[in-house]
Amino acid sequence: MSCSLWLLICCYCCISIICNWKLVFACPAECICLSQTQVLCNTGGLREIPARLLPVTVENLALTKNHFPVIKSDAFGGLRALKKLSLDGNNITTIKPFAFRGLPRLRELSIQHTPLATVAQFAFAGLQNITTILLSHNKILRVEGFAFAGTSNVRLILLSNNPMLKIETSAFSGLSNVEHLILPSGVRTVEPDAFTGLDTVGLLKLAYMDLVSLAPFTFRGLTSVQMLSLQESDLGVICSNAFDGLSHVGMLSILNNKIDAIQELNITAGHFIRQIKFQGNHLLETPEPETIIIDGVENLIVVNNHFPCGCHIHTLLETPLANGTYSGIDFLAKNFCISPLEVNGRPMSDLDLYAIGRCQEQVTRENLEASSGRTINFYTVLCSILITFYLSVTTLLSS
Repeated sequence: MSCSLWLLICCYCCISIICNWKLVFACPAECICLSQTQVLCNTGGLREIPARLLPVTVENLALTKNHFPVIKSDAFGGLRALKKLSLDGNNITTIKPFAFRGLPRLRELSIQHTPLATVAQFAFAGLQNITTILLSHNKILRVEGFAFAGTSNVRLILLSNNPMLKIETSAFSGLSNVEHLILPSGVRTVEPDAFTGLDTVGLLKLAYMDLVSLAPFTFRGLTSVQMLSLQESDLGVICSNAFDGLSHVGMLSILNNKIDAIQELNITAGHFIRQIKFQGNHLLETPEPETIIIDGVENLIVVNNHFPCGCHIHTLLETPLANGTYSGIDFLAKNFCISPLEVNGRPMSDLDLYAIGRCQEQVTRENLEASSGRTINFYTVLCSILITFYLSVTTLLSS
């Protein structure tokens, strides 16, 4: 081989190495590339995401406190090695559909302390292997339906400290294996089917809500939940069918809420709820016995609640709430009175139940039911006599 040919080959190899090195270690001027896998672009004044200028080998990328308002579709295309991405502190107002498509290794995504108001449909779609999405301390008012479609392996979604007033239908559809879904306080409306499509949920915590009512089919389609917790909230009226379509729950916890009334609480064996803890609630109106059905539950705990203790207390003692793990005298000892005023805060066991008469409407209803029963019995006897007489006359005439 001649010297000139050998020199040409060496030059070509050097150029290739230099070009490849620049491709791997390219770094925008606003960023600091600590290595080929870790890049910091913090407070750099970026007005758009410099994905094409970053090393394709980057695994940990921080783009905090910059100035890009929009995350476009496929904004990080080409960065297939990316595992952790932080976009905190930007002035992000819009996340386009499929903004994070093409990131098969992404595990953790943080978008916090931004003015983001709406999580649009399909914004996080296609993140099949992500485990953590942090969305706290934003201005989020809405999570549109199917915003998380296809994010089947996420373990934690954190939405605390957002001014969200409504949880919309199908907002979390597509999240099939969530361990913790933490929602913000102050929610005023939970639409029917808000949690449909959520499968295998570890903890779904709804706290500090201010609801007019817990609407029918609020939890329809929510299955395989280790714990569903409704706590520290004004639940308003628990409507008929509120828990219809909910199934396979380890524990349903209703803790420290104000409840105006229970229109219906119908829990059957078909819900497959192992435990219900009804604790620390203030119930303003006593439900009728027929409005509450609790069947097939292994463990029912009803303690430290405040119930009306007027003439309706006899009605309360006929409901399944008084027949759980703590029943009879234990139920009375472990729950308290909210009214009348003179017994507010006292254990129900302090009351002289025999001295408290039944409510007038209840007595009237019982009398009507008894009267109706006697009327039915009278007509039954009369019909039997007439039938016997008819058969006797028929027999005589035929003979």
